[in-house]
Amino acid sequence: MITHLEGKLVEKNPTDVVIDCNGVGYFINISLHTFSQIPDKEHVKLFTYLQVREDSHSLYGFSSKTEREIFKLLISVSGIGANTARTMLSSLTPEQVKEGIAGEDVALIQSVKGIGAKTAQRVIIDLKDKVLKVCGLDELSLMPNNTNKDEALSALEVLGFNKRQSEKVIERIIKNQPDAQVEQIIKEALKNL
Repeated sequence: MITHLEGKLVEKNPTDVVIDCNGVGYFINISLHTFSQIPDKEHVKLFTYLQVREDSHSLYGFSSKTEREIFKLLISVSGIGANTARTMLSSLTPEQVKEGIAGEDVALIQSVKGIGAKTAQRVIIDLKDKVLKVCGLDELSLMPNNTNKDEALSALEVLGFNKRQSEKVIERIIKNQPDAQVEQIIKEALKNL
């Protein structure tokens, strides 16, 4: 299996990239999360997963090993194919997927286009124990009722900032300063947005 590719970034689109590795161009399917993590530099490295099917060989690329592991777990669930898993990792960050599964948040998983209630429940039932083993629950910050986070996010949305981008920045701030007040979170987020 091809575990990673490192080379010159030839083409970058929201759903795929082309990487030139010593004269061979590899077409790699990516999620929006990975797209946002890829720098606009010439040299790039992606962790990959090669899906071999009867009618095609498809290469999927990820900005981190964690995202690749979550993708592999998701496609192991009956009813979740590679495209649905990629859509899930485009709609939610790998951390949100981990926390949603570990915290049994059916509504969060179901919020992804193409996933119904039964599939969301199946994902949680099939993967909860695996996510806890693979990702380690201690590194998960299960804060479903963090009102400071919600208030700060709401304030940034009112100010016109992108929700997904604001959420990433706020999560980073809360991770570094767990007992930060709403005002501190907003001020810190404004510096980073």
